Amino acid sequence: MPKELETGYYFEDMMACPCKDAFENISYPWDALTKKDRLMSSLPRDLKGNVHPTVIITGHVRIGKNTIIHPYTVIEGPAVIGENCEIRPSVMIRSGTFIGNRVVIGHSTEIKNSIIFDDAKIASGVFVGDSILGKGARIGSGVILGNRRFDQRMVTVKTGEKKYDTGMEKFGCIIGDYARLGANCTTSPGVCIGKHTWIGSNVLVDGCIRSDLILKLKQELVAKPKERLYLQRADSRGNI
Repeated sequence: MPKELETGYYFEDMMACPCKDAFENISYPWDALTKKDRLMSSLPRDLKGNVHPTVIITGHVRIGKNTIIHPYTVIEGPAVIGENCEIRPSVMIRSGTFIGNRVVIGHSTEIKNSIIFDDAKIASGVFVGDSILGKGARIGSGVILGNRRFDQRMVTVKTGEKKYDTGMEKFGCIIGDYARLGANCTTSPGVCIGKHTWIGSNVLVDGCIRSDLILKLKQELVAKPKERLYLQRADSRGNI
């Protein structure tokens, strides 16, 4: 198996995982997204922390102590949120989500069926679908982790010239420990990003990206002189 398909290539500290049992005896790291569901099947409801009265919580949800859930957030169980987290206003956390400790999720972000390791930070206006984010990962504002192919076929993971069928209709992205995505990046379904790799703003990411890289998008800007245009406004009678 290529090293890019091994769990250890992305995650060094499994103690930072909120559902580490989901990674035991699996073939590929994305298999944990399916296995975690069995761990959630018997979760009791347990709400600690500081939950604002406007927050809507349905189903079996666990929220750890010292976690702050800001106004107008919606949480659909089963879901687990660890200790000392901050979930900012108007966040949507959908079912099947495990969130570790000391995680920050920004305003108007949506998390669906994902695993978020400890100390990850997700900015505002982000979509994280069917994905795994490693310890200390950083996701900039406006990032979209695409989780379904446009043709709705099974998602594949491509490394080198070979493709691996995940057997999943919806699978987003694996982001390794301390990897970063800049603002407005988009990842295609089935992307894997190695640990400590940083990807600059506005990049469309596809395939498997190795660890310890910096990827930046270069664009050519054309600047030329222009004449100023002054527009005259008509009044309510149409007179200029």
